Formats: sequence, structure tokens, C-alpha cells
Amino acid sequence: MPTGAMYPGTFDPVTNGHYGLVQRAARIFDRVVVAIAASPHKTPLFPLDERLSLARQVLADLPNVTVDGYTGLTVEYARAHQLGVVIRGLRAVSDFEYEFQLASMNRHLQAEVETVFMTPVEQHTFISSTLVREVAALGGDVTAFVHPLVARALARRFGKG
Repeated sequence: MPTGAMYPGTFDPVTNGHYGLVQRAARIFDRVVVAIAASPHKTPLFPLDERLSLARQVLADLPNVTVDGYTGLTVEYARAHQLGVVIRGLRAVSDFEYEFQLASMNRHLQAEVETVFMTPVEQHTFISSTLVREVAALGGDVTAFVHPLVARALARRFGKG
């Protein structure tokens, strides 16, 4: 049975860790939608349209991956777009409690949508968008953690490029 999956998140910005997880998910699922949450309550560094553009460019080489923006409940987006799986990344044990609560709530809201946890490859375990933003804001080199397009966008955002 063909299965579509969504990988929701803020992706502010998309990192090499995100890319690696999406690349692996694209080998497992027929189609993967990277669903970028507007998340206005988080005050993202990049506006939604720029996060969408960066993610589309970074993920362009993955033919069964699309990028879309959304607001509202993740499981409602999944149901509306006939996506039976929500992918969540787990970098460390510290992520598990929150992700477990989220998966339980999602199952309560939409029992037919499953949550699948994936871990990043070892060299990306410590990468988070928050950490990348902080390093870039302080003038640090983030080129090992993000696609060159994202590194340039961060440099422009922080007046370094």
C-alpha cells in the first residue's frame, strides 16, 4: 500500500540534519511532504515564504519530496493531504518525552495517522536550527551544518554577507 508521510517543523532554518532525515525518509515512503509550520508564536528568524524557498532549493534533488507551508494542527494537515505518517526526529533522549507526548496527543486527535520516530546520522545528532541560528548570529561558521544557500541567507540576515 503506498504511503505518504509528512515531516513537520519550523525549519528555521533547514539544516543538514533535516536534509539527511528527509533523504532517508524518501527511501522509505512513496512521497514525503516537508510541512513547514508558520509558527508565529515562535517568532522565527526567517519569514515563512523564505523558509519555504530555502527548503525547496535544498531538497530539490529528492524527486518524491515536496515542501509546503501550513497552519493549524499537524494531524489535520496530514488527514487533509492523505498522509498516513508523521515523521519526527529524535536527536537525543531529551527529545523523547516531548515527542512522546506530541505523538500521544496526535493519536488521540487522528488515530489513523501514525507517528514514526527517526534518528539523525551520528554527525548531525547535535545540530539544531536554534544552535545554528545562535552560532550564525555570533559570527560563527555554520557551513558544516547547513546547505551553502542557507549559510548565505543566515549571513545576510545577520549582516555578515
